[in-house]
Amino acid sequence: MPVEQRPALREHVEHLSGSHGRHERRGRCRGSPSIPPRHVQRRQEISDRLAGVVDVSVVIITKNEANNIEGALESVRWVEDVVVVDSGSSDETIEIAKRYTDRVTTRTWEGYGAQKNYATGLAAHDWVLSLDADETVSPALAKEIQGLMRSAPPMQGYRIPRTMHYLGRWIRSTDWYPDRPLRLYDRRVARWNDRYVHESVRINGRVGMLRSELYHYSYRDVAEHLTRMNRYTTLSAAQMMADGQRANWFDLLGHPPLVFLRNYVWRRGFQDGLPGLIVSLMNSYYVFSKYAKLWEQQTQSERTQD
Repeated sequence: MPVEQRPALREHVEHLSGSHGRHERRGRCRGSPSIPPRHVQRRQEISDRLAGVVDVSVVIITKNEANNIEGALESVRWVEDVVVVDSGSSDETIEIAKRYTDRVTTRTWEGYGAQKNYATGLAAHDWVLSLDADETVSPALAKEIQGLMRSAPPMQGYRIPRTMHYLGRWIRSTDWYPDRPLRLYDRRVARWNDRYVHESVRINGRVGMLRSELYHYSYRDVAEHLTRMNRYTTLSAAQMMADGQRANWFDLLGHPPLVFLRNYVWRRGFQDGLPGLIVSLMNSYYVFSKYAKLWEQQTQSERTQD
C-alpha cells in the first residue's frame, strides 16, 4: 500500500532537543538579577526530564523496500538512534533511508536472524525495537513505548499486537490476528534464531505484553501475496526438512481444510467479509504448498540416496 495512503501519524512527539512555545525576549531590565540564556535553561530542563529515562534504538533490515521504508521511518521519528542494514537493494531504499538517519549500512545477506542480530549489535542502546520495513509504529504504540522507557522496564522483552492491512481493510480475524511478535527487547539477554523463515528473538528473562498496535502492510495485492507465499513456503519446507520432519497423505489432504475451518470459522474470518475469506483460503493454501514442497524435497532426497 503506498505510503501516502496509510493512516497518517496525527500526533507528533516533542523533540527534546528542539525549541517549542513562544520565543522569549533575550534582554533583561537594567538592574535585574542575572538570568541564564534560554538555551542554557532549555538544556537544564532536558537534563531534568531525562533523569531515569531508558534510551531505545530502532533497527530495520531491508532489501528493495522503497515502497515501504519511508512509512516505517516516519513512524519512528521520535527515536534518536535508527539503524538500517540493507542487503543489496537495487531500488531507492538506501537513498530514502538516508533522508531519515545517517546510520545506514550494507551487509551481504546471511539469513533473517543473522541480519537482525547484526543490526541489533550496531544499536547505540541496549533496548531495541526491531521493525520490518513494511511495518509502522502507531501513535498509540509510540506513546506506550515512551511511557515504558521513562524508567527501567520490569521485563526483559515485550510482545506487541500486530494487525495487517490487506485488500483495503484492517484484518482482525483469522490466524493473522492477534499476532504478537516479540519486538521490543533488551539485547543483553536476547538473540534472534537462525530459522530460514518466521525467525524470532529468544529472551533469557521475563516477557511482557504491550497493548497498542503495530501496523503491518505486508502485501499490496493478491499477486504480491502469492509471490511471497511461494518464496516463504519454499523456505518453510527447507526448514522442516532440516528439522527432520516428513510429509504424508494427511498433511496434504487433512491439514489444509482444517486450517481453513480454523481461520474462517473458529477465528471468525467471516467477520472480515470477502477479504477474510481470501485470507482463510490463502492460509490454507500456504499449508498445502509447504507440505507439498516438503514431500517433493524428501522424495528427491530418497532418490539421491538410492
